[in-house]
Amino acid sequence: MALPVLKAERLYRQIANAIMDSIKKGEFVPGGLLPAERELAKQLGVSRSSVREALIVLEMTGWVDIRTGNGIYVAQALPQGGIKNDIRETESFSLHDLLQAREAFEGMLAAFAARHGTAQQRAALLALTAELQQFNENDAAFLEQDKQFHLLISEMSGNDLLRDMMEYLWNKRQSPHFKRLERHYADNAFAQEMNEDHQHIAEAIVAGDETAARATMEKHLQHVQQRLLG
Repeated sequence: MALPVLKAERLYRQIANAIMDSIKKGEFVPGGLLPAERELAKQLGVSRSSVREALIVLEMTGWVDIRTGNGIYVAQALPQGGIKNDIRETESFSLHDLLQAREAFEGMLAAFAARHGTAQQRAALLALTAELQQFNENDAAFLEQDKQFHLLISEMSGNDLLRDMMEYLWNKRQSPHFKRLERHYADNAFAQEMNEDHQHIAEAIVAGDETAARATMEKHLQHVQQRLLG
């Protein structure tokens, strides 16, 4: 008899299931306040970023209510069953993995852009950087301009395949999981911080400084990860 293939479950889903089981057992009651992220991470022996991802999944599936600045509450009306499969299907990666992949990949792209970008592309990058200053995180225009900023840098690498790979990574940001995370933890101050990063990145690329371009891009994505995942 053939045995079923076992699939490794991502850590944030294991955490979500553990919290969900505790709710089912009555250890956390409907309407009650859950321990803070830091305390949950300590109790479970995991990183705070993994806990935050798990809580986002639990909110999306109706188990908790995240009230930014006020805490995480168990939902008043609990859903039936476990974590829905459609979450697993749309999230075949963790958000930490996505941001880590972007940090490694886009650092390289920024260095290539500093080396290969044309004068016309450098001027376009400075213009796009200036336009980004006009928007905040709640504007759809900010996300579109932010996307164009990163894609332009990939185009400046001079490699069409790398540009396509950048768009693939960027599109992962459009997942419901990532959007929910941004809704809770991104604000106007976040957009301002990101725009300061964008300015430093653009200046390094336009100056043709490959080392600084890589470093500023990597720092930018570390900044995003710290802001969103804690």
